[in-house]
Amino acid sequence: MEKYDVIVIGSGSVGTPLTMSLAESGFKVLCIDENSSAGQANNKCAIGGIRATHGDPAKVALCLHSLEVFRTWEDKHGEDIGWRQGGYCYVAYDTETLSIFQKNVPLQQKAGLDISIVSPEKISELVPGINEEGLLGGTYSPGDGSASPMEACYAFYRKAIRDGAEFNFGETVTGITSENGRITGVETDKGRYDCNTVVNCGGSAAAALGKMAGLDLPIKPDCHEAGITESVQRFFEPMLVDIRKAPGSANYYFYQYSTGQVVFCITPDPPILGTATEETSEFLPLVAPRMVSLYPRLANLKVRRVWRGSYPMTPDGTPIIGQYGPAGHYIAVGMCGQGFMLGPGIGDTMTRLIRDELTETNKMILHEFSLDRKFDTVETLK
Repeated sequence: MEKYDVIVIGSGSVGTPLTMSLAESGFKVLCIDENSSAGQANNKCAIGGIRATHGDPAKVALCLHSLEVFRTWEDKHGEDIGWRQGGYCYVAYDTETLSIFQKNVPLQQKAGLDISIVSPEKISELVPGINEEGLLGGTYSPGDGSASPMEACYAFYRKAIRDGAEFNFGETVTGITSENGRITGVETDKGRYDCNTVVNCGGSAAAALGKMAGLDLPIKPDCHEAGITESVQRFFEPMLVDIRKAPGSANYYFYQYSTGQVVFCITPDPPILGTATEETSEFLPLVAPRMVSLYPRLANLKVRRVWRGSYPMTPDGTPIIGQYGPAGHYIAVGMCGQGFMLGPGIGDTMTRLIRDELTETNKMILHEFSLDRKFDTVETLK
């Protein structure tokens, strides 16, 4: 029976970059996933946005690290992962929304984010043809961008393999073993593996995996749909985000992908609990009028495909990471639909935690994302 330093459960948006980071740091690491290859669960449902524009300083810090990984990947490794630095633009059509941005921006800037409040004229310059009626302004963060979730995940997977990591696909974890309060291994439907350290990166299955280690994780997945249009000549750059609520939905957002398609998503309100993956007839009638009202130039674009995935949600919309349960048991769970943008940053922080080499920023992140927090506030830009 082969023994590993670390076993990562889940090769998705968080598990794959974490495995890469661990292998790069010299750990003998195995990643186990029930799917046929990396990124085949909710990672492939992500629309690809990567932003450090968050209302939580811990998320800002994590995503600044992630952005550096995505931005420099092609230069460092020679692989095109679809990275495009188009920025993020949040729009305000009412004073309440603008006030949220005005309160957030100084905190975001203090956390190291390049962001500013911008005028309606600047937004019209960034997004030519946007509906200017009632537009009060918004925020613009030029360093944010987008990449291909699948191309990035495969790139991280290949790098992990080059650094000595192993991946077992098509294998389901059935138990996490411990002895005298310390992790001893992982059991699957195909065998048993010895290790000193396990990391739960199970996405929508994280709560069930947590129970195997004696943890009650407050994670409940809910369903989200997205879509993509035909490819057209580029006509705007940033991800456009509108956080206003409307009947049946909360925020929605869209951007033009590196190859010309417009990719879009909306947040159902109230949430639709579960892990269903079937597309619905309600999605397009819900999102299309809001998008076209905001940006009339979208009206004649043809939608080519829609799809559905799930967000592993925590009560406050913020992840849970750290060491909990038996000694040697770690969790990086509850990404709330932001795993793709948080993944490389979380991979670095978790590797430093396991190596006991935490920086002050890492400690701040772990405190903010603690399982022991009250879960009584919700991030304004969730």
